[in-house]
Amino acid sequence: MTRTVEAAGAAEARVRLEAEGFRVFSVAAPRAAAGLTAITRGGKGGTQPRVKPGDFLIFNQQLSAIIRAGIPILQAIGMLRRRASSSRLRVVLADVEDKIRSGMALSAAFAAQGPIFPRIYTASILAGERSGALDDVLSRYVSYMRRGVEIRRKIRGALAYPLFLLAASMGMVMFLTVYVVPKMSSLFEGFNRELPAVTKTVIAVSDFASSNFYWLVPTFLVSVVGLVLWTRTPSGRLALDRFLLKLPIVSVLIKQLAVAQMTRSLATLLAGGITLVESWEIAAESITNKELRARSSATLPMIREGQSFTESLESAGWIPPLALDMIGVGERSGSLREMLEEVAEFHDRESEVRLEQLTTVLEPAILLVMGGVVVTILLSIYLPIIQSISNLSFRN
Repeated sequence: MTRTVEAAGAAEARVRLEAEGFRVFSVAAPRAAAGLTAITRGGKGGTQPRVKPGDFLIFNQQLSAIIRAGIPILQAIGMLRRRASSSRLRVVLADVEDKIRSGMALSAAFAAQGPIFPRIYTASILAGERSGALDDVLSRYVSYMRRGVEIRRKIRGALAYPLFLLAASMGMVMFLTVYVVPKMSSLFEGFNRELPAVTKTVIAVSDFASSNFYWLVPTFLVSVVGLVLWTRTPSGRLALDRFLLKLPIVSVLIKQLAVAQMTRSLATLLAGGITLVESWEIAAESITNKELRARSSATLPMIREGQSFTESLESAGWIPPLALDMIGVGERSGSLREMLEEVAEFHDRESEVRLEQLTTVLEPAILLVMGGVVVTILLSIYLPIIQSISNLSFRN
């Protein structure tokens, strides 16, 4: 007999089958399917960066309006290519236009660009082509993408001030340590008395930083660049995402954003007429946190085997109970897509509240820590001066 399982490799597949009691003679990868999954996974590999979300949103808004006006696809792509403000988008649209002119469908032409366009987009276009309602599908995708862009802007805006505050505080500490403290330490040498312990500690740190400044700064910059590059590797990104899930407030915020993104993606795909299995496979990829994405993708075999969608999601172990209850109600009542949209809207509002809580905690925490460092440095400077003045007054 032949059995199909999902696994990272042949060895893992063999172990799984043997654990189920099968005697395994050979393990082979299946041939590529000719359905939606195969079409949306085409392309030029993973070397090309995606178009900026803002440019991509404007392009789809214009494309939806032009198609709704009855202009042919090839002519619409040509018009948008000439008017695109992004040079990157112009190059991509030129290739899409050539492929359409050669007889390729719009969805296949977009999918051929590789990771430049997300799979949910190419899958939605394909569903619109099959149903003959491409303008409606594009309108739903524009609404979906507009909400995603708004959420990202809110996150960047909320974190901008705490990051600026942290950078300004670190700059002040560096100025005091490298410039002010060395100037004052030469003055302290003329006091001819024992300095306070805090002053000795700060002077020792200042002397070390000043004498090694020209190699400390490059080392710090190289370390930061190396850390950033490491987090862009699969293992580094996974480790970072797992670490973020262990932080209070941050973990809840990440999960709520992931639920909102996942359910909105799934509702958009289902509205385009894509099957639940294919929709879930694509929607799971929209989750930015690698750890949560892996847990979600692991439920795909259960859905394929016909298990309840809600029970499959529950096995992922990270989706909030309220979201599972709402999805379960939608699944049993036959209104899954509408309930998914409600879940997305609810968790969008919840994530905004959590984001405000995070910034409310971050700002005083940064002020408290960096203020404590600055006060310690200033205390180390003024304490010997105050003691000297007190000694002079006592002698007089």
